[in-house]
Amino acid sequence: MKKSLLALAAGAFILGAAEFVMMGILPQTAAATGVDIPTAGHYISSYAIGVCIGTLILVFGRKVPPKNLIILFMAIALVGNLLSAVSLNAPMLIVARFISGLPHGAFFGTATLIAKTLAEKGKEAQAVAAMVTGQTVANMLGVPAGTLMAEFMSWRLAFAILAAWAAMTIVLTAVWIPFVPPIKDAGIAGQFKFLTRRGPWVILAAVFTGNAGVFCWWSYVSPWLQRTGDWPSDLVPLLMMLAGFGMVVGGQIGGKITDRWRHAGTAALGQAISLTGLVMVVLLPGGRWTTALLTFWIAFGLFFISAPQQLLMTEAGQGGGELIAGAAVQVAFNFGNAVGSIVGGAMLTSFNMDYRFTGLGGVPLAVLAVGLLAFYSWRCETDTQAAQRMREVKVG
Repeated sequence: MKKSLLALAAGAFILGAAEFVMMGILPQTAAATGVDIPTAGHYISSYAIGVCIGTLILVFGRKVPPKNLIILFMAIALVGNLLSAVSLNAPMLIVARFISGLPHGAFFGTATLIAKTLAEKGKEAQAVAAMVTGQTVANMLGVPAGTLMAEFMSWRLAFAILAAWAAMTIVLTAVWIPFVPPIKDAGIAGQFKFLTRRGPWVILAAVFTGNAGVFCWWSYVSPWLQRTGDWPSDLVPLLMMLAGFGMVVGGQIGGKITDRWRHAGTAALGQAISLTGLVMVVLLPGGRWTTALLTFWIAFGLFFISAPQQLLMTEAGQGGGELIAGAAVQVAFNFGNAVGSIVGGAMLTSFNMDYRFTGLGGVPLAVLAVGLLAFYSWRCETDTQAAQRMREVKVG
């Protein structure tokens, strides 16, 4: 892997770990701040809201070289995670999580552009997937490590380490990422021109509904594993590692298929994988091996869609809106996370804290996501385009 992609992956690791570690340490943070589990779900939602608002950084940073933007995002991540580590109560942690989320969408929009620009022809999706690997490795190693710290030491240590990692990534970015010129300055309005077309809205709606569906369940995966799967709390970190492994594998396979086939079609396939997992969460009674398999399966589908969706939107924003379009994927992703955690919490309240019903809340949303992506692929992608990409990468 190129050093530039390693630097981007290091940044993705921080943001992936900061976003997802809360799912593994939710019981400990809830106890430390004196709130119940559904209320602690706001620690997840506040990060997601920060992601949405932080995208505005790109509106005013459109003339800034992408490399410098990455350094700015890492500085904000450093501050947010450091504040999370020293939070004294629930309101303070909510604010800290909000700050931590500010650079997330803007980072992935900018990093997608850099990865795509530096990639070999015909391997753009694999370059984007390599960058996103940092986020998936965070789920395979960083999140379980954070969960272990919360179990045996302190959940605060996880955020302190992420702050230190952000400082390291600033150095890696400065040294390893070459100069990439700023995108075409289309003005403030021009950056959003792509949103006047129907296609990007279909993609964003699919990202939102798909992730809202998964996060109805994923937001509460730690207590689900313990209560439905009868896993002891000290083994949950291993299951988070299994989920992270599923994300790594899903992301790599999704990237390779995207370079060879329809982008939206690949994303629809990934959403369908997650959908079947959510259905099984509801229908199957539980048990250790069943819950372990579903944890891997849904996580696989969740990141199978990352590269195709990022590329779809970056391509949609060509002409000055590439950064905003790429970041919009993460906005929709995290807005879906926020809504999903709220819907999942409501399902728990409505069904007497039966964690299987978090999957039920997510099924209709995931069905809609599959339908939207299939519709986009049918109307906007052609077999000729897919065949041309296959010839370019010399499949077989």
